[in-house]
Amino acid sequence: MKISVIGCGYLGAVHAAAMASLGHEVVGVDVDEGKVEALSSGRPSFFEPGLGELLVRAQDKGRLEFTTDVSRAAEAVVHFVCVGTPQKPGEFAADVTYVDAAVESLRPHLTPTSVVVGKSTVPVGTADRLAKVIAETGATMMWNPEFLREGHAVDDTLHPNRLVYGVTDGDVGHRAAATLDEVYATMLAEDTPRMITDFATAELVKTAANSFLATKISFINAMAELCEASGADVTQLADAIGMDDRIGRKFLNAGLGFGGGCLPKDIRAFMARAGELGADQAVAFLKEIDSINMRRRVRMVDIARDALGGSFIGKKITVLGAAFKPDSDDVRDSPALAVARLIATQGGIVTVTDPQAIGNAQRAFPELGYVADTSEALTGADAVLLLTEWKEYRELDPAATAELVVGKVLVDGRNVLTPELWRGAGWTYRALGRP
Repeated sequence: MKISVIGCGYLGAVHAAAMASLGHEVVGVDVDEGKVEALSSGRPSFFEPGLGELLVRAQDKGRLEFTTDVSRAAEAVVHFVCVGTPQKPGEFAADVTYVDAAVESLRPHLTPTSVVVGKSTVPVGTADRLAKVIAETGATMMWNPEFLREGHAVDDTLHPNRLVYGVTDGDVGHRAAATLDEVYATMLAEDTPRMITDFATAELVKTAANSFLATKISFINAMAELCEASGADVTQLADAIGMDDRIGRKFLNAGLGFGGGCLPKDIRAFMARAGELGADQAVAFLKEIDSINMRRRVRMVDIARDALGGSFIGKKITVLGAAFKPDSDDVRDSPALAVARLIATQGGIVTVTDPQAIGNAQRAFPELGYVADTSEALTGADAVLLLTEWKEYRELDPAATAELVVGKVLVDGRNVLTPELWRGAGWTYRALGRP
């Protein structure tokens, strides 16, 4: 099938490459000429495992092209809208300007057989409004939310754990769903669960899911605060309550909290839209979820300063990790960089290292120091903070690392190291929520 993908950022580039790998003819459209040129050369502008190879293979087979000319999408049957919805400056609400612009740019090229499929994370009510915008063309609107995890986006696209279709009632909606079934035939053949809903439900699925995950993370971090006050161990607490299959162990990892371009903005946009609908009290608890998450960054700084005797002034602090999570170069709302900046403002000499995110971090926060090589970054450090749990940091050898540093102080912001091993090698080991 001929498909267009409007917006070739993180979501769009992955989706376009994945759909082409399934055998569809795909044209990716973006207004950014530099991005189009890079993707056409098989070089995504961000790090995502496996994506570069997928882009090259799809283009070598002639199934994928990228362009700035939206008229190249005219022959497509299905148009996926994959543009970003950032948080509005100074507000909690999501900015849907790019979504509106994408649909408007498509409108002259739509026909009664066209199906426009929204994948962007939008405030509830957006799909119904956009369906009215394209109604005069006879095209059909659907909403098909994405559930990508950075670092796993290729696999999540090709092998999703569920497919949700938001459609209109009646034959038009059923025909559109049947068309999308053709696009996703490979996934459906793997018995991927498929759920058909109304527009509003499909729009709420992504933000509700992210809000639930954020709630679970902040809950265990709130418990970490109690553990620190009482001398309990939050990792053992999480193991114990996670044995209850009604709760489960996933996302009960206490630490520095969440960041990135999705969870923080999505829960804030959820609150903003609920307020617009007069249902703000229903999600008022999300304000505390957000607050708990932000407090972890300050608490991390407090623990590190305490471990150094009460002051960062003149101390060399090595921060392991700049990305908001491993297997990504995304530094948006990165807890690691927030901690690094706070320490720098308190007189610490901060060196940040990361396997993939140094370039993005330098552009965002040029005032910090950056070193690509881990051993070089560790050399001469008075304290080491593990803030992004990359595999190479989880596997550091305590004895070998001790030979590089000046002060054997380690603060594990992700609770991923074994305290006994590090303390056995002479380190002062501290972590959030652990004695």
